[in-house]
Amino acid sequence: MHRPSYQSILILLAGLLIAFIAAELFEAWHAPLPWMIGPLFATATARLLHAPFRCPWQIRAAGQWAIGTVLGLYFTPSVIAILVTRGSIILIAVIFALLLGLICAWLLARLSGITRSTAFFCMAIGGASEMAAQAQRHHARVDYVAAAHSLRLMLVVAVIPFALKFFDVHGQDAYEPAIREVHNLGLVLLIALTMSAAFVLQKMRWPNAWVIGPLLLSIGITASRLSLSALPIWMSHAGQLFIGFSLGTHFTPSFIRGAPRFMMSVALCTIFALIVSASFAWILANFYNMNFATAILATSPGGIAEMSLTAKNLELGVPIVTAFHVSRMAVLVLTIGPLFRLLKKYVSPTI
Repeated sequence: MHRPSYQSILILLAGLLIAFIAAELFEAWHAPLPWMIGPLFATATARLLHAPFRCPWQIRAAGQWAIGTVLGLYFTPSVIAILVTRGSIILIAVIFALLLGLICAWLLARLSGITRSTAFFCMAIGGASEMAAQAQRHHARVDYVAAAHSLRLMLVVAVIPFALKFFDVHGQDAYEPAIREVHNLGLVLLIALTMSAAFVLQKMRWPNAWVIGPLLLSIGITASRLSLSALPIWMSHAGQLFIGFSLGTHFTPSFIRGAPRFMMSVALCTIFALIVSASFAWILANFYNMNFATAILATSPGGIAEMSLTAKNLELGVPIVTAFHVSRMAVLVLTIGPLFRLLKKYVSPTI
């Protein structure tokens, strides 16, 4: 097994130090989601200036574990009951996400000139690694798919939290974690159980195993009224920092120069998706008695961790946002392959 050299360890520590300083600065400036957005912007800037930062998978996994565990603590029995009553809305939102991905794929193919197969997986609103794997399986451009999802996530993370902060949106959905105190023995048990769940799902090759495993286990504990421990604030901050650092390392000079027309097209399609999603969120808010800001986060083309963290930071409907995104991801991962084959066979054989 390849072992990291001392030099690579020092480079990683330097990158994490820069990310930490950026997080502290963004927090001092009262920026939204400072412990993720600060490291993301700082790391991306450093990478564009040729800094040799790389993010080992263990760093992102640690960040995902922390976020998944924290989010699960919001799912009390009363919250679960509320989510059950919103099952039909979640289903509508999942169908909307699939249709939006198809529309954006068509638009991306027209704007960028890439094949419709590659555009299909670029614009499917799911995890980058899962969509890249599907793209490889169906002979699409994996590098374009990975680049598109990285840029989409960065734009969504950059736009939505700052927009909500600008309009002073916060604290309108009163959801709180089941437990706020840290208990040392309970914390050790919580860490052991949630990490075990992540390892099991990783062995089973589940998508987003380090988010979903801890999230499901933490939900099970909370819904069962077991009060083990809250997660210390520094662990939550570290998790956000790791995710921001991981996202930022994708933005190399070659990443930007490689296909400028394609990257600009992805940016335009992402902005289009944000506008359409906000319009759809307004409809949900008005017809289904949802908070508008919560609906925006729940239906946005962002990731589970990023949007749920924004909800947590702004004291919005964390369980609702998390449930929407988890449901969307699960349906997308299960249906994206069959949907692609169906479209290729019956709608557009040349896709």
